[in-house]
Amino acid sequence: MKLLTFYSEGQLKPGVLTDRGILDISGSYPTMIEAIERYRGLDEFLEFALEEESDFFLEPRHAALGPAIDCAEKIICVGLNYRKHAEESGMPAPDYPILFSKYRNSLSGSGEAVGIPLEAEQVDYEAELAIVIGKEAKNITEEEAEDYIFGYCAANDLSERSFQFRSGQWLLGKSLDGFCPLGPYIVTADEIEDPNKLRIRLSVNGEVRQDSNTNDMIFKCETLVSYISHYMTLKPGDIILTGTPEGVALGYPEDNRPWLRDGDVVTVEIEDLGSLITHMEDE
Repeated sequence: MKLLTFYSEGQLKPGVLTDRGILDISGSYPTMIEAIERYRGLDEFLEFALEEESDFFLEPRHAALGPAIDCAEKIICVGLNYRKHAEESGMPAPDYPILFSKYRNSLSGSGEAVGIPLEAEQVDYEAELAIVIGKEAKNITEEEAEDYIFGYCAANDLSERSFQFRSGQWLLGKSLDGFCPLGPYIVTADEIEDPNKLRIRLSVNGEVRQDSNTNDMIFKCETLVSYISHYMTLKPGDIILTGTPEGVALGYPEDNRPWLRDGDVVTVEIEDLGSLITHMEDE
């Protein structure tokens, strides 16, 4: 199943992408978190809706999408989690996952414009696989982790590098408004055979900048979920960004780094998870 959020009459509503279009489920599931928590009932709701003539289907081309999840309690990010990205950064592969966070204000949807702050000169892109948690997880094993994952989606960990490295904390460069595009939809875990073997690509204005596979991750999806659950309780709807492969602008020679600029169109494509599109524009 593919779940998403879309704008309708100034409100962000949850929906399900079907062959007939986007089904508005907000009447029974007001938020995406509720849809995740009550997923088994949603399955039956969808089956019933598809059998009926319904006015609740929307043409996808007419829909303005929001972030795949707009109300996550936690957005947890993993740094240096691809071997080749660690190499291009000139850093050793970490012994433990490097964790940092973003805030909700950084969430944006596919097709939305993201503002480049006035002082920003080093805006970078990072294609990432995002894990969406399905139920509360605390102190779980790697073998149990799969049961706690609701689904997956594409993400772009946009980063302003000069802000990021201004101090010892990365937060300022990572949590700018709109700097966590997420979408276009969540694909439930039952439809993804192996999240650790997915092709992941990013292009800027059609030029491929990143082209890799999640099999290059140092810490696999189940390892990350288990590890994090031993230090903080994961809740339904929490998001884990699993790191980015090689090819970021920061990895280019210092005098030739292709930072994002006004008018750039950034596309993240992950096998079986669709395309996440972001339009960059000056604030």
